[in-house]
Amino acid sequence: MLRISKLTDYAVALSVRLAQAGDGERQAGERHQSVRSLARATRIPEPTVRKVLKTLVKAGLVRSVRGAQGGYGLARPANEISVAEIIVAVEGPIGVTECTNEATAGLCELEGRCTVQGPWQQISAVIRAALSELNLADMVTDPDQTSEPPPVRLRLRGDERRPGPPPPLPFAETLS
Repeated sequence: MLRISKLTDYAVALSVRLAQAGDGERQAGERHQSVRSLARATRIPEPTVRKVLKTLVKAGLVRSVRGAQGGYGLARPANEISVAEIIVAVEGPIGVTECTNEATAGLCELEGRCTVQGPWQQISAVIRAALSELNLADMVTDPDQTSEPPPVRLRLRGDERRPGPPPPLPFAETLS
């Protein structure tokens, strides 16, 4: 199963909370969200909120303002911050296997002779693209809204010419 870590889930939840508060669009001098109010709103423990916010500030996704009216806010409008940026800030490069991202390329002992490296790279590219297209504004939900969010269309490279489901991936039966 492909999963994100709890800290990444918390980072997205905190970012969405900041987006709900409209912090990405606030003017200088307006009230920001405190660690305590974010912890209360998200039910994430305060020490964890501090740790996650520190990571998001370092990545340039969240800003910190000191003082009586200080706190945390989005560094850019919610529709300009992708879920992929948040994941990369906490987890590092997005890839489903070691050979599918720049940071870990070359670590797999089978990389030079692997018959499924290409398909895994395609899958990782599709996942990265989908997460890059999804922004914080898309993640903000109206509590009164009961409809399902729109589906994200995923396509493999070269798939735009073919209607219907994508063709099966060419997995090898054995690795030599």
